Amino acid sequence: MKIEDLLNHMSQWLKGTGPHSDIVISSRIRLARNLSKYPFPHWASKAQLEEVLAKSSEAMSRIGMLKNATLFRLADLDSIDKQFLVERHLMSIEHSQKTEYKAVLVDNEEIIAIMVNEEDHLRIQLMQSGFNLLEAWSMINSLDDSLSGLLDYAYLDDFGYLTACPTNTGTGMRGSIMLHLPALVMSRQIERVLAAISKLSFTTRGLYGEGTQASGNFFQISNQVSLGHAEEEIIENINGLIRQIIEQEAQARQILLSKSKAVLEDRINRSLGILKSARIITSQETIELLSMVRLGSDLGMVRDIDRRTINELFIITQPAHLQKLEGNKLSSEERDLKRAQLIRNKLNLSGA
Repeated sequence: MKIEDLLNHMSQWLKGTGPHSDIVISSRIRLARNLSKYPFPHWASKAQLEEVLAKSSEAMSRIGMLKNATLFRLADLDSIDKQFLVERHLMSIEHSQKTEYKAVLVDNEEIIAIMVNEEDHLRIQLMQSGFNLLEAWSMINSLDDSLSGLLDYAYLDDFGYLTACPTNTGTGMRGSIMLHLPALVMSRQIERVLAAISKLSFTTRGLYGEGTQASGNFFQISNQVSLGHAEEEIIENINGLIRQIIEQEAQARQILLSKSKAVLEDRINRSLGILKSARIITSQETIELLSMVRLGSDLGMVRDIDRRTINELFIITQPAHLQKLEGNKLSSEERDLKRAQLIRNKLNLSGA
């Protein structure tokens, strides 16, 4: 598989299916693992990093779950390719920098992604569409068991899995749910919700994870600490919190429909009108307008544009995707023109 092959492929987590997919975009489990007898990546020598990469690559090539996966060495990729993988949520922004001795393995459905030599030797990620954290855990646990049979993980009975960041030590697990919460934002309840989340040892980030701010009414919520907690306990705690947020967002949507329906319809249709007619549009404006159109689709106010099409537009209108589609580097102004054209074409094809 080549990176170009991903352009014409819909990531599994973007399909808009699964439980509560009107509010929950995706469920992700990430495991941090390190090889014993090797320093963490930030302290390892070049020779040690190369050995970790070689051992990890060999082990991954022997696992049945990864038979349709491809390993990309980041040093072989240009800046657009690396940004493309970040935009598809297959690797972190941090991993795309200082790329010598780094790699990312991606399966052909984009369900599994494994970063090699990021903050830890291995960052194993599994993503599912909708509210599916338990299913994601079951799959990634099986994969982790297979890898642990081939690699000697850094592990101590008193501490669990050893990681570069102390907050990941223990299970090394981070559960993350990406939510679309426009009604809570519009009703000005979101700050109260986020404040309550932070008091419960959870963290909230933006669309592209750590270091990014929420935009387009998207919020990633995940556990902050794994030490002293079993994986099932962490998942149960996350699921309990997310169910409450889903209920609050659903209630906020119903209140908007009952008390401010005309205002809501106007905002949704104005957003759709701009997207259908704009000749120049930025990525930030795009994500904000698509958020409103997605809400309209979920509430039945926008017809003939399905959730999958809107989810796809969130990704393919990002800068690296536009340049990959064009086959050339584009200036900011050229991207804004290309983005607007792409959106118009997609919405016309969908029957809008």
